[in-house]
Amino acid sequence: MEENKREERPVSYSATESTHVLKYEDINGQGRLFGGRLMAWIDETGGMAAMRHSGCHVTTAAVDNLQFKRGARLNDTVVLAARVTYVGNTSMEVRVDSYLEENDGRRYPINRAFLIYVAVDENGDPVRVPYLLKIESESEKADWEGAMLRKENRRIRRQEGF
Repeated sequence: MEENKREERPVSYSATESTHVLKYEDINGQGRLFGGRLMAWIDETGGMAAMRHSGCHVTTAAVDNLQFKRGARLNDTVVLAARVTYVGNTSMEVRVDSYLEENDGRRYPINRAFLIYVAVDENGDPVRVPYLLKIESESEKADWEGAMLRKENRRIRRQEGF
């Protein structure tokens, strides 16, 4: 592989799902899924998608957006689905959708998050992501374009001191 030429991997290459049945230790004082527990699952699932895409260790650089849409309760099944939406030089954006899954397989959104991961070496220093993202559908193109907008918004927020 040339220094300036990177191979591509499709979004499907690193798509990742995790499933959790809610137990007492996952529940808050209001009887619903503790948001911090869900946030940890989101980071783990998103990180796995980023590692699969890059073939590198990764570290979480930012949580760009995290929206809670509905709660979940004891014994509910929560499914998290992650996919890479953008690849830069050393960073990747991953979208993680969390769902409440009924016994018949129907899913209801409970959360959507966008996270930024940086590929790192064994010393924790940033390294180039070896693979670009191959866009194969209109929805993947829309995800990429949304990622570009979020990237620009992050740049503006950094300039403003946020």
